[in-house]
Amino acid sequence: MSFFLGQRWISDSESDQGLGTVVAVENRFVTILFTATGESRQYAIQDAPLTRVIFSVGDTVPSHEGFSIKITRVIEQDHLYTYEGVRQDNDETVQLKEMMLDHFIKFNKPHDRLLNGQFDRLDWYQLRKCSLAISNEQQQSHLTGLTGGRVSLIEHQLYIAEEVGQRYAPRVLLADEVGLGKTIEAGLIIHQQLVSGRAQRVLIVVPEALTHQWLVEMMRRFNLKFSIFDEERCKQYDSEENPFSSEQLVLVNLDFLANNAEQFENIGNEEWDLLVVDEAHHLAWDEANPSIEYQCIEMLAEYIPGILLLTATPDQLGHKSHFARLRLLDRNRFYDYQKFVDEEQQYAQVADAANALLADKALTDNQQHSLQALFAEKDISSELQAINNNDAQSEQIKAGLVGQLLDRHGTGRILFRNSRNTIKGFPKRQLIATPLPLPEVYDECIQDFISAADTDELLESPRCKYLFTPECFYQLGIQDTPWVDIDPRVDYLIELLNRDRQAKILVICAQAQTAKDLEEALRVKEGIRAAVFHEGMSIFERDKAAAYFAQEEDSAQVLLCSEIGSEGRNFQFAHQLVLFDLPLNPDLLEQRIGRLDRIGQTQTIKIHTPYFEQSPQSMLLNWYHQAMNAFEQTCVTARAIYEEYSRPLMQTALQGIWHDQGIDNLISASRDMHLKLKAELESGRDKLLEIHSSGHGKAAQLVKEIQAQDEDTKLAQYMFSVFDVFGINQDDKADNSLVLTPSEHMLSPNFPGLSEDGTTVTFDRQTALSCEDYQLLTWDHPMVRGSLDLVLSDEIGNASLAILKNPAIPVGSFFLECIFTLEGMAPSELQLGRYLPTTPIRLLLDKNGNDLAAKVNEAGFDQQLKPVKKQTGMQLVKALRGLIPPLVDKAEMLCKQQVSGLKQQAMTKMQQSLQDEHARLQDLAAVNPNVRQSELEFILAQQQQLAHYIEHAQLKFEAIRLIVVSH
Repeated sequence: MSFFLGQRWISDSESDQGLGTVVAVENRFVTILFTATGESRQYAIQDAPLTRVIFSVGDTVPSHEGFSIKITRVIEQDHLYTYEGVRQDNDETVQLKEMMLDHFIKFNKPHDRLLNGQFDRLDWYQLRKCSLAISNEQQQSHLTGLTGGRVSLIEHQLYIAEEVGQRYAPRVLLADEVGLGKTIEAGLIIHQQLVSGRAQRVLIVVPEALTHQWLVEMMRRFNLKFSIFDEERCKQYDSEENPFSSEQLVLVNLDFLANNAEQFENIGNEEWDLLVVDEAHHLAWDEANPSIEYQCIEMLAEYIPGILLLTATPDQLGHKSHFARLRLLDRNRFYDYQKFVDEEQQYAQVADAANALLADKALTDNQQHSLQALFAEKDISSELQAINNNDAQSEQIKAGLVGQLLDRHGTGRILFRNSRNTIKGFPKRQLIATPLPLPEVYDECIQDFISAADTDELLESPRCKYLFTPECFYQLGIQDTPWVDIDPRVDYLIELLNRDRQAKILVICAQAQTAKDLEEALRVKEGIRAAVFHEGMSIFERDKAAAYFAQEEDSAQVLLCSEIGSEGRNFQFAHQLVLFDLPLNPDLLEQRIGRLDRIGQTQTIKIHTPYFEQSPQSMLLNWYHQAMNAFEQTCVTARAIYEEYSRPLMQTALQGIWHDQGIDNLISASRDMHLKLKAELESGRDKLLEIHSSGHGKAAQLVKEIQAQDEDTKLAQYMFSVFDVFGINQDDKADNSLVLTPSEHMLSPNFPGLSEDGTTVTFDRQTALSCEDYQLLTWDHPMVRGSLDLVLSDEIGNASLAILKNPAIPVGSFFLECIFTLEGMAPSELQLGRYLPTTPIRLLLDKNGNDLAAKVNEAGFDQQLKPVKKQTGMQLVKALRGLIPPLVDKAEMLCKQQVSGLKQQAMTKMQQSLQDEHARLQDLAAVNPNVRQSELEFILAQQQQLAHYIEHAQLKFEAIRLIVVSH
């Protein structure tokens, strides 16, 4: 390799530096100045990673003065080149010394890189080709956005996610009962809207107590990095700066929103695509006096196009409040409460008709008349006859009619509610309550407190909550003996753990200090391995503790959680729960049990509850169990009963009345209210709505498709190729997982989703569900999507060489494989890829320009190819340099001949799909006013815009491979 002053070279490893100039050659070193970036590099001459830049006749090259010439003659003198040619701007014949070439020239076009000796390894080319095929496939997949969540494949959740997530600016109320996964449904919808491009900015508003839960849930389950904004964070910004401009995904608590006019105005000044409000039943509304919280959400709902409201109890605060939440979704549709009530009376007729179709019986005359009246706009007599005759197609006809009824149902498009009556798969719950003697010192602490002031004054005391955690009262004083040495619950817990050393047991208590003290006591007294999980730990530390508990070998037998352990985590691999104390709020009790009581739980949940006899704890346990059966069943009435009776309950406790007789009246009144509310809820159940919300079997196919994709090895094979090419260290673990760590030879210093300390990944959904610190890699995961982008947005693998060893072909023969793509550039919300995905077009030309792609099996051909050493490759390119450009021109010409057909195919697919959807919604709008006019208008606008973008789609030269035959 010889260097001379003034020569132009390009760096093989830093091609983005542009064209370099030799400025010094001294002894064994050469110095190259890259004028475009102002950088200079010194290389050892013997192995410099540089390629000499030499252009040929026919090439068009730019000068640093801004004009370009088409080369007609190349002159070499004193190891330097001068290019003679015609200026493209004025047709003047000029000479251009190589020193005067544009410094910003980058050889990123495949054929330019190949001709200048900048070809990549064979496996890089294969990765690029594979990435193009996968990108094409994924853009068209209807599963995009649905597979990426670290969630179990539960039919009703996936159905709602697909139904709502694919809509333009969805506005819906998710009202599933507790434990059925509203947060997961919302996360799936948010994820699908973001991945599909229909949303870029999302604002989530939640009660303050749930802020961390949502942050963790969105990150751990859906890889969505929301940023919490509160008063402290907003103060970090300049007064003239809008804090909310800095993030795309924002999480705020409702109190902050309602009580901070300045920051609420800042939020209102930002553009958002989707608003999510959890615990929406807290938005109290009265026509004459709506709450501040309601007014804030109402103002945001006026201009944010998409809204998700979440509540487990839509009618909890009364039917008018339910109407008020629907009013937030569509003010024009739900403008009059009485009209809404009148419409609801008609829903019963629709529900009866659907139930008649779903029943395995012939339709009566009355049922047939009712169905004909509901489908008055068309004749369904032949369908009804087929059903009554039990024809071969009767089940299909029934399903079709039910589907149309569901579409027409009043709130079916904007309200989704599933209950445990319709969703199966929940475990049984068994209460194991164990009375224990109340230690004298605890009794003294409690008595001292309740005798210190009158009841009303005590109710306002922050110490009041310690009535149910007497160890906290005890620790407030100066004590010689640690509480764990006098509390019988500690020995109870030790005995329970020793009874079955193999069992995984979750313990939840109110205070973080209690959990920490218990861990020390178990370790010191019995050598029991325990993990601790509380709010004082970082998210990383919590993940580590949860993983220590979850793993099978060398793990913790017990996880000791403070109240935060009942938020957002899923420990359904365990079947035993110890409630070390009881929370006053029944919602918290249900949250605690809900860590184990999930769909997919395989065993009966044993709820161990040690409690002190004749104490506030015993009173609370009796109230929960006897009045509401809250331990062994999900109590849908609990919130209403708590709001009615929590104060009388506390007053009774502060009066020292803890025994059964003393609270009989309170328990009896609570039970009566519970039974009354439960009967009202049951009678008011909208069975048709539940059929609609559960998907009526539609999601079963969706689950099968996602399971098939999970089991397919294509993703794993692709990512292993990515890790190999990019230089990522991979260490197998025994539990279907892989530890990825950066290496010193990484192709890109910022590989997506890979931390400095490494990342553990798995392709197995069940492994990811049991180990929350593992990343579940799916086609939707940011690491996978980022890898595709990294490959296709750069020049990685776009030029390569290979040797073909095939004795049937003469030595010296060569082929040129060219890959083009047809791609359109359109705003992401239009989802152009569904109709015109980035489409690879492969050509395999022989030396005469004949395209052999259709005749030669691609997979078999690739297997015969061998890599080429750099020096050999340079010689091959030099030998064939004059033959390659005409073949590239021929390939481009052949490719252009396919473009019009591909565009027409995409146009037809798009028009047919959107016309069908528009016609369906238009017909539906005639009978169901919940179809918004904006949805219909969006489809028409989408049609027009997509037609424009499809028409203007362009060819892009993606990759080239020179293949030379050698025996």
